[in-house]
Amino acid sequence: MTSYVFITGGVVSSLGKGITSACLGAILESRGLSISMIKLDPYLNVDPGTMSPFQHGEVFVTADGTETDLDLGHYERFVRTTTGRDSNFTTGRIYESVIGKERRGDYLGATVQVIPHITDEIKKSVKKGAGDADICLVEIGGTVGDIESLPFLEAIRQMGIELGHDRVVYVHLTLVPYIATSSEIKTKPTQHSVKELRSIGIQPNILVCRSEQVLPSEHRKKIALFTNVQEAAVISAYDVDDLYKIPAMMKDQGLDEIVAKQLGLDLPPADLSEWDSVVMAKQNPDSEVNVAMVGKYVDLRDSYISLSEALLHGGIHTRTRVNIHYIESQDIENKGVDCLRGMDGVVVPGGFGDRGIEGKIAAVRYARENNIPYLGICLGMQVAIIEAARNLAGLEGAHSTEFVRGTPHPVVALITEWETEAGEREERSEDSELGGTMRLGAQKVSLLDGSLVATVYDKKEIYERHRHRYEVNNNYRDSLEKAGIRFSGLSVDDLVEMIEIPDHPWFVASQFHPEFTSNPRDGHPLFTGFILATRHHHSGEMPKVAQA
Repeated sequence: MTSYVFITGGVVSSLGKGITSACLGAILESRGLSISMIKLDPYLNVDPGTMSPFQHGEVFVTADGTETDLDLGHYERFVRTTTGRDSNFTTGRIYESVIGKERRGDYLGATVQVIPHITDEIKKSVKKGAGDADICLVEIGGTVGDIESLPFLEAIRQMGIELGHDRVVYVHLTLVPYIATSSEIKTKPTQHSVKELRSIGIQPNILVCRSEQVLPSEHRKKIALFTNVQEAAVISAYDVDDLYKIPAMMKDQGLDEIVAKQLGLDLPPADLSEWDSVVMAKQNPDSEVNVAMVGKYVDLRDSYISLSEALLHGGIHTRTRVNIHYIESQDIENKGVDCLRGMDGVVVPGGFGDRGIEGKIAAVRYARENNIPYLGICLGMQVAIIEAARNLAGLEGAHSTEFVRGTPHPVVALITEWETEAGEREERSEDSELGGTMRLGAQKVSLLDGSLVATVYDKKEIYERHRHRYEVNNNYRDSLEKAGIRFSGLSVDDLVEMIEIPDHPWFVASQFHPEFTSNPRDGHPLFTGFILATRHHHSGEMPKVAQA
């Protein structure tokens, strides 16, 4: 039977509930347990797919094509689990399901209420998402005390009663601030946060206390006394210089052992040797490179969190310190490409809307003309196609119909019908709703024999995750091929998935998002290959073709 660990947060948001959940999952997994992970989000959106990156950060896409919270990216980077549709539930999705049942008459004329109907739906969803895992870690988004999170907290309170406290653990993450003007550590916010949690019937078993420095023993004792938590279960989650050190930090304080004892589990000791190797490789590089990420949402780094981590993973697996320089694409439009000088590689990530597009195109041209390693992701491939069409194929005014409806050369356009991995046909049009109408999830890509990407992946077929509406227009493939573009990856229905330039040292772009399948222990061949190319560029030894 599955046991549950519920992770809540208090005092302020963005304390790191997702990282805490993922790291605890990593430790428990290393002790031989199978782990599933769920994120419950209190907002009314059905999913985060239509939310601005400036408000919510990255939208993480799962293998089954679900648009989810970025915390699921943390889960997959730390735990060898594959999340999916049943790993992320929002208030909007819960209410949508309940209202649908009410309209069908499933409740047999009952008055539909938050308790029991909404809470029952939440519990049902959590149990479905848990599957047959030994332990399911469930993170509740938001902060204790928020109105919108109350149904989720009530549901997990009920689960503690129904399943028994030998199958449920409550972990509460709080802030213990340091007041510099008085040189004091303040425990009162944590005390009040736990008081708020207890007022709705949940007594936490473990407190994870975020702080700048290690929490002194006397403060841990004080917190334990006023929150009715054992002192050993007051975990000091102090700031570290590398998030991949956190599993070891939590293990050293016995977090996993407390959970195991609460659940009555007799487990072998944790083996974090893989994480030790990751930290060792990251902290002992033998080379250093500078990579420009030219994006539209660089003011909020969480917008590109999976891509940033994937680049660092490439560094870990090549013993390279990767310095990422986040460059606003509009700045290139306004000030030119001088900000790219001295860069060893250029990355152009995905995005939506026409803001900053010409800056991205200029960045592609700079990388191509100066033989700088280039990696384009999603929109980064489309702008590479536009740049090549204009400046190599001589197609003046070439553009994407996403940005210029009346372009004389629509080298990127809306594809209205495509085939899924399951062989089913999906359709969309300009009138389709924005939510859930993109080409989403893992799909097969066939790689061209002898191409750079086939060498990098060392495979003929790969599966990568997608999130886009617009595709390369196949009517222009011949013209672009004659101009020097190699179409090195194609979908099952002949859509362009990858391109490269054979006459460039390392110029690769993909329609899919390889960053969603990268993790620190295994890396990802595309990012490893790209970072190797930047190393060669940095050393002045850039070969004709850089291979992973």
